[in-house]
This record gives sequence, C-alpha cells and structure tokens, in this order.
Amino acid sequence: MNEYTLNQELKSADYLKAVQARRSVYAITKESPVSDDRIREVVEQAVLHSPSSFNSQSGRVVVLLGGEHDRLWDLTTETLRKIVPAEQFEGTAQKMNSFKSGYGTVLFFEDEAVIQGLQEQFALYADNFPVWANQSSGMLQLVVWTALSAEGLGASLQHYNPLIDEEVKSTWSLPQSWRLIAQMPFGGVGAAPGEKQFQPVEERVRIVK
Repeated sequence: MNEYTLNQELKSADYLKAVQARRSVYAITKESPVSDDRIREVVEQAVLHSPSSFNSQSGRVVVLLGGEHDRLWDLTTETLRKIVPAEQFEGTAQKMNSFKSGYGTVLFFEDEAVIQGLQEQFALYADNFPVWANQSSGMLQLVVWTALSAEGLGASLQHYNPLIDEEVKSTWSLPQSWRLIAQMPFGGVGAAPGEKQFQPVEERVRIVK
C-alpha cells in the first residue's frame, strides 16, 4: 500500500477537527508539551508536503528555540523602539514580551531566487509567480500552525517584516534571496483563547449545480 492510498483512509472529519482547534493563542509560555525533536519533525513534514505552484518548493523555514527565540523578539523590540513614539511604546513592549514569553518562533520565508528562475523559465506566467508564492506560503503557514496546535502548542501569526528583514538575515546568516513572510511565536498554552465569532457560513459559501 503506497502513501497516497494510505492517505485515502484518513477521514476529513479528523482533519477538520484539527483545523477547528487551531486558534490564535497569545498567552504562551516557555514550557513545551513536546520535545524539540518532535517540533523539528512536525515542521519538516509540513515543509515537505505543503503544496506549491509548479512544485517550486520555494518555501523556507527557520525555527528559533531558546535563546535564539528570545534574541528575535529583543531584536524586533529594538527595531520598533526606533520608530514608535516613546509615549506609545509601552504597549508595543508588552506585546513583544508576550511573544518572547513563548518557547520558540517559526520564521517563514520565500526564496526569491527560485521564483525568479520560474519567471525566466515560464515568461508567460512571470507576473503570477510572486502571487502564487505568497499563496503557497500561506498554505505552509496553516499546515505548520495546525500541526503545532495538534501537538498541544499555542501559536499566533505575526508580520514585522520588512522592518526586521535585513537584521534577521544578518543575525542568522541567511541567504539574501530569502524574503521574510511571517513570524509564528509558539509555546505552551498559558490561557485558552476566547470564543470565536463567525459570520453566517451561508453568506460565504455557494453551491452551484
């Protein structure tokens, strides 16, 4: 029995339960219910199996743990200190500290060298490849987020790019072609998120036959 056949045995209800359980969790702690090896495994499987246009596999991920995670949010705090008015900075600092209070951060990138190569190879679709890359990154972010949630970790998605892009690449010696897309601080769940409000699904979904 091959991998594809095995996947057919999965029930959509099981998958949707995992999707429903994924929430933005801001009260995170430095305690993880799973090992670092398990976090690595979850992220690697997400990267391997998330879809991408033309199978470009242009998504790149860096997982920061421990002191490296703290370093990211210290770096972000100091970057924001330079541009946020002093009288408004206390709220910003509190937010940065809440992210730093987590166990780790997943950084999501797209490799623009791959995207540019596809633009050159398939000139007819050149304008679409950056759009498709962002869509692929969004899917990867959701897969990682849902998988971390299923492991008992809380997470949220943040966007302090492009303010921190160059310092992130310099600090962790990353290729210049990697474009930072999002940051996902995660950790133990310190407090459950509040009830989520939904717009009527009938107004958002149409079935035509």
